[in-house]
Amino acid sequence: MTTLADYRDERLRKLQDIKARGIDPYPSKSHRDTKISTVTSDFDAMEGKTVTVAGRITAIRSFGKLAFVRIRDYTDEVQIFMQQEDEQPGLFNTKLLKLLDNGDFIEATGQVAKSSTGEISVFSNQVRLLTKSLRPLPGRDGFTNKEERYRRRYVDMNVNLEVRERMVRRSKFWAATRKFMVDHGFIEINVPVLEHTTGGADANPFVTHMDALDEDFYLRISHELPLKRLIGAGFEKVFDIGPRFRNEGVDDEHLPEHIAFESYSAYDNYEDGMNLYEEMIKYVAKETWGTLQFNVGGFEINLDQKWPRVKYSELLKEKYNVDVFHPDREQLKQILLDDFNSSADRNDKAARKSLEHTLEVASDARLIDSVWKLIRKTSAGPYWLVEEPTALSPLAKMKSDNPLVTERFHPIIAGTEMGNGFSELNDPLDQYERFNEQQAARDAGDEEAQMLDMDFVEMLEYGMPPTCGWGNSERNFWLLEGVSGREGVPFPLIKSRE
Repeated sequence: MTTLADYRDERLRKLQDIKARGIDPYPSKSHRDTKISTVTSDFDAMEGKTVTVAGRITAIRSFGKLAFVRIRDYTDEVQIFMQQEDEQPGLFNTKLLKLLDNGDFIEATGQVAKSSTGEISVFSNQVRLLTKSLRPLPGRDGFTNKEERYRRRYVDMNVNLEVRERMVRRSKFWAATRKFMVDHGFIEINVPVLEHTTGGADANPFVTHMDALDEDFYLRISHELPLKRLIGAGFEKVFDIGPRFRNEGVDDEHLPEHIAFESYSAYDNYEDGMNLYEEMIKYVAKETWGTLQFNVGGFEINLDQKWPRVKYSELLKEKYNVDVFHPDREQLKQILLDDFNSSADRNDKAARKSLEHTLEVASDARLIDSVWKLIRKTSAGPYWLVEEPTALSPLAKMKSDNPLVTERFHPIIAGTEMGNGFSELNDPLDQYERFNEQQAARDAGDEEAQMLDMDFVEMLEYGMPPTCGWGNSERNFWLLEGVSGREGVPFPLIKSRE
């Protein structure tokens, strides 16, 4: 049985033969002047012209003095038609093709024409090696194991071209987001990743050490507090797109490192925000996928409508008879236990023990949020979930006519929250009290509760105008693309291996 080591040894032998002929197997310059897609998509205009194309070899067929070599660049594939001629220094004819392999990068100069079978080709006897590959690319059918695909994503994207196209759509997703915001008067300002005090979300942070200051720092879990400091600094419309880090588990909707977007608009409230970001989500979807109709996880989703608004308290009352303003702790715990007992993990003793511990130490607010998530996962949407209880929204402004709820809004689509926004809390005394409540929960063992950030409170004491804030992550892309988080990023985190 031929092993990878055997293939590599054979290619190393070819490499030495190539060098012995005075050919540089890794030149620094290519002379490509035409992309392959130009040849294939505009043949009528290109026929008879001399071009230099370049790409990776995907197939070699040799018949004595005739040979057909297929190469692929980023844009398309084309056939190189070769006929043996005298050897030329540094170039390959059909006789020397035995030194080339699938996976090598070459360039070919010749005339554009069609072969006798009608296939668009470049007729060339001037084939030059650009890169000698030492490992063969696997066949598509032989490279389906997820761990190996994630570990060698550069191979995955060569073998499974749809993965590479997904990354193109991911780029379009963020480009469309950025364009929409800029077109609506927002300024993009990058804020720090390293923070003395991290906040803006309920999440467990990563900790790192800075040698220069001999201090520990947190990797940001949110862009929120620095961006709101910019509103306090006099900016009116700001946003940032970049990585954030949350030291938590990996599943279809969560990655410890992912790209997120947050924006803040002075003199707007949550009603303004819902109108703006509903328009943005529709715009980004249309620009990325060309449609507003999706089938996601069995949900038929139509974004092309005015999204209804559903109150948080009314939804929990309707679904579970839960009073979010006067919560019955035992009722909440029982709802969550009943859900576990009906799940596939019901016989997992470790999972049950972990749940029971969580139910004992979790705050009432955390229990309510967990019950809400049972409703969320069965919701097709789209709809806006509004007026979340104050205890669950430490950074959101209370409604003036009902201080028990906040001016907070989430778009619910296909079982997930596709963003988070609210009228920002700008009362420094109120903010200080809510930070204290969060810090107390953190000190009591809730690692995801927010930290007391006195510098932020001080900024509020100088004054911040009424502001609407919004954030969403690339989870939105994964969701509408119909893939897991790890499938939706170019290089997913995976346990290291030599």
